[in-house]
Amino acid sequence: MKSLPLHQLYKACVLKDLPFKTTRQLEPLAEIVGQNRAQEAVRFALAMPHGGYNVYAVGRNGLGKRTMMLRYLEHHVDTLQQSHDWCYVANFEEPRNPKLLQLPGGMGTQLKQDMEKLMTRLVKTIPQTFDSDSFLERSEQLKNDYGKRQEDELAKVAAQAKRKKVSLTVTTPGGYRLVAMNGDEPHTAESFQALTEEQRDKFEDSINKLEKKLRQALRKMADWEQEYADKQQALNQETLEGISGHQIDELVEKYREQSDVVTYLEAVRKDLVDNLDIFLEDDEEQAAIAWAALDKRMPRRYLINVLVHQKTNEVPVVVEDNPTYHNLFGYVENVTYKGTVFTDFSLIRAGSLHRANGGYLLMDAIKVLEQPFVWDGLKRALRSKSIQINSLERELTLSGTISIEPEAVPLNVKIVLFGDRETWMLLQEYDSEFAELFRVTADFENEMYRTEESQLLYAKFISSLVVEKKLLHCTNKAVARIIEHSARMADHQDRLSLHAADIANLLRESDFWARQAGAKLISEVHVERALESARYRSSRIRDQFYDSIRDGSTLVTTTGTCVGQVNALSVLSTGGFEFGLSNRVTASCYYGDGGVMDIERDVKLGGNIHSKGVMILSSWLASHFAVNDPMHLSASLTFEQNYGEVDGDSASLAELCALISALSGIPVRQDLAITGSVNQFGEVQPIGGVNEKVEGFYATCELKGGLTGSQGVIIPTTNVQNLMLDSEVVQAARAGRFAVYPVARVEEAITLLLGKPAGKADEKGRYPKQSVFGIIQQRLEKMREHERQEHARDDHKDPSIH
Repeated sequence: MKSLPLHQLYKACVLKDLPFKTTRQLEPLAEIVGQNRAQEAVRFALAMPHGGYNVYAVGRNGLGKRTMMLRYLEHHVDTLQQSHDWCYVANFEEPRNPKLLQLPGGMGTQLKQDMEKLMTRLVKTIPQTFDSDSFLERSEQLKNDYGKRQEDELAKVAAQAKRKKVSLTVTTPGGYRLVAMNGDEPHTAESFQALTEEQRDKFEDSINKLEKKLRQALRKMADWEQEYADKQQALNQETLEGISGHQIDELVEKYREQSDVVTYLEAVRKDLVDNLDIFLEDDEEQAAIAWAALDKRMPRRYLINVLVHQKTNEVPVVVEDNPTYHNLFGYVENVTYKGTVFTDFSLIRAGSLHRANGGYLLMDAIKVLEQPFVWDGLKRALRSKSIQINSLERELTLSGTISIEPEAVPLNVKIVLFGDRETWMLLQEYDSEFAELFRVTADFENEMYRTEESQLLYAKFISSLVVEKKLLHCTNKAVARIIEHSARMADHQDRLSLHAADIANLLRESDFWARQAGAKLISEVHVERALESARYRSSRIRDQFYDSIRDGSTLVTTTGTCVGQVNALSVLSTGGFEFGLSNRVTASCYYGDGGVMDIERDVKLGGNIHSKGVMILSSWLASHFAVNDPMHLSASLTFEQNYGEVDGDSASLAELCALISALSGIPVRQDLAITGSVNQFGEVQPIGGVNEKVEGFYATCELKGGLTGSQGVIIPTTNVQNLMLDSEVVQAARAGRFAVYPVARVEEAITLLLGKPAGKADEKGRYPKQSVFGIIQQRLEKMREHERQEHARDDHKDPSIH
């Protein structure tokens, strides 16, 4: 059997496939490479005008999901779409429910400035005008007129009272007394009692009549008072209209196309008359609250709270990294003034949903699900197509404080959630509304096919990373080395990894070493240096294992032969860094019922897949050697010096070879290691981590006294396409000091390891005598013959059995 040729151990990137000298000559990619399926899903979702077409982007971290989405939105968003400003203003009729104004982008800030300008002028001019001589004269005239009519009316009643010898006295405002007179003095109780009954009755009758007249007079005066108040109000309105009317008219004209704004300005015109006191009193409290709320000093009733303002008419794209309830849905701030908690419409603050309204909101799914109440709130907002600002305290009913209930903001947004597949499947399974609201799944690929075209595309992708991260440009040899490393990451000669974060990190580190060396370009030397540096930083635990091989505490043999002992291979992962190790698998045989005892399973160190692998090889053995007769040899299998859990079936081929060696008594070559999984028909199946496994045995051979030239690794034929071996291993193979052998069937592996042909059964099911299977067959037949003779002897001794 031949070992693999060099070109199958490592697929190099040929420079003629990269028609450029440096990445400076390449046009950077605007898109993310290799994500056509995800891109199509995003294009479809964003083009769909209907609700519910939000996107869930599935893929592991580092595939460039967010970068792709932001780039796509940057290049493909419909800029003809109108963006909006959203403002809250006072609702003069119902202060607890502030009104919402929707304005074209940029107009909200303009309206705020216009209102501030108007109010600044009014704050100055209103006190001056209402303190001017002309206004005070007119106001005084009105007051005097009212006072004179009041006096005249009371004088009439007083004159009538005098004629009836009754005195009318005014006590407090609105309080009047009618007292019977005794000459010039009022009657005392004694003097009034001293009068005749007729005189007393006459006085009482007069007072009753006067009281009626007085009540009529008071009613007239109340009407006059209202009339005076109306005239004073009309005077105020007329005066105010003189100051502010034309300015408000100008604003009404300016915003005539915005009917909501016009309605609001008319409401302000009316409200100014009713709330003149705000301007006339020097209200320190208002100033203090404005200072506490970081607002300008002006009447708070007339502030414009610009909730969201778009500087340009671009469609908003918002990335929310911390989607807490308040960050997402907005909240109402409070101001504490002299120990009192105070709030109003000007303290409403926007959340990222408000800022993304009319555009796109990008979030991490797990972060959204981690925050209490956010997921339900988000679904509620998407279903109702509106954002209601509720304080979280009220959601939890922890606080009974007075709060405001702003008008809901109409919501038109596309949400993009980034997450892994597990989260997506859990949401699909347990949240019935999820599939309704997130109808589009953008499924990101982990890798792409490696062809001449895709390699060039990958080079452009590297160029775009270089430009984006402001790194040194790469030579074509550096690009070739990165492409080769990408194929190694993808664990396939004809695939390239799309893990953009890893490629970006490699470029950054290569850039660092290039700058350290004072180079103008990143060359393959710097890429190699970056890879070595990363490997060295992560390999402490691997080196500890290697030390135990070197000092002999881990028992491994890489020369000679041994019965029932095989070098299997395993992969260990230590947080992103994987390395291969040699493991000794041993098998022993004894007289029994033909079962295979799996020590790992029995002591509960073997995982389910490992146990399945052992059961499959038991059935393979039975199908070969116990079809018609029972098998009287049992065996036990174990991984030596394994004290942790073991899982996976990639050692089942090694275990089978150890069993075959133990059953036949033929020793196994220790200079070969083997990996592969086996099925019931004896076909060798592919396994994972083949590069690490081959490199692991190579390192073991180096540690155990160096390479002898006969050492090598047996791998499944189907894994040849996954080989992207380390340059050191490839060099050793070139020098003929190390080899990799592909096998497709168990028989091939047995022939290589045991140095004898496995043997092929003839029509009668007999194997050649000198073959491995023939030796086992003969051994088993001897045992069966021996058992038959034992039975015959027992029967002869004890005829009563019959």
